[in-house]
Amino acid sequence: MSFSTEIKTELQSLKQSDCCNRAELSALLHIGGSIEMNSQGLSLVFQSTNNAVIRRFMVLTKALYGIEVTLIKKQSMKLRKHDIFIVKIDKQVDFLLSDLSLMNSQAIFFQDVDERIIEQECCKRSYLRGAFLATGSINSPETSSYHLEIQAFSETQAEVIKEIANYFDLNAKVTKNKRGYIAYIKEAERIADFLRVIGANNSLFQFEDSRIKRDFTNSINRVINCDIANEKKALDAAEKQMEYIEILEKYHRNISKSMEEAIFLRKTYPDSTLLELSYASKEHFDKQISKSALNHRFRAIKDLANKTLIEEGVL
Repeated sequence: MSFSTEIKTELQSLKQSDCCNRAELSALLHIGGSIEMNSQGLSLVFQSTNNAVIRRFMVLTKALYGIEVTLIKKQSMKLRKHDIFIVKIDKQVDFLLSDLSLMNSQAIFFQDVDERIIEQECCKRSYLRGAFLATGSINSPETSSYHLEIQAFSETQAEVIKEIANYFDLNAKVTKNKRGYIAYIKEAERIADFLRVIGANNSLFQFEDSRIKRDFTNSINRVINCDIANEKKALDAAEKQMEYIEILEKYHRNISKSMEEAIFLRKTYPDSTLLELSYASKEHFDKQISKSALNHRFRAIKDLANKTLIEEGVL
């Protein structure tokens, strides 16, 4: 079961007031509804491949209007075969079109939403819930990218969803795709807030738990990668220092006592970092040589080695 399906299964059992039921049902039909005309008149049609969403739709319709509906089950002919559930409403269609704001003043279906339906904050939450139930999806929190989207079939629908989402500071945006338009959210924190807004609390906990574990693992990996990179850098530096030391020894250059100490430490501990050499210096000399002092001495060794190569005509 996908994460989106788990969320929708959780949402089907939420209890709320009639005004919120109305807002949610309006969103379900705005986003997932259609109109059919036959010899008997108009029919309202809603379809989904999700059982939980269909049950939610039928419960809301029954609770608000007491209307009997027709349920039809079909199988998709696409490659990924799913059962398609279709709910048809043949009674009180004109009343539902008006009451759920499914037709605007220009007689265009499923576009504008009457502000009275989403006047209260609780109803705005319910409208978002209905829109998500209809066509929403969220990537699994265990994936490398966070993405929530709600598919709409017109820019107007998508903008309505975006505006309601941004009432709750969710930073939703709209873009066009092959099937129409989508309202989407990319930030993990905003997706978590969206789940909180629509009342999917169990899914929110799952999302946050997976996200925290994943972020923790990524942090550990970054630290490990950083340590590996630093270790490689230290080994490369130690290897170059050994090359400079070999040059000085080959041409029998006179060197200072401080350089001799640095050379002794490097040859004794060829793979150690400067910090490790600093600690080791306490065991071999009367004092501890600081990391900064060792770095200065090895720079002096490098400069002398390069000078030697020039004088010997090697460079």
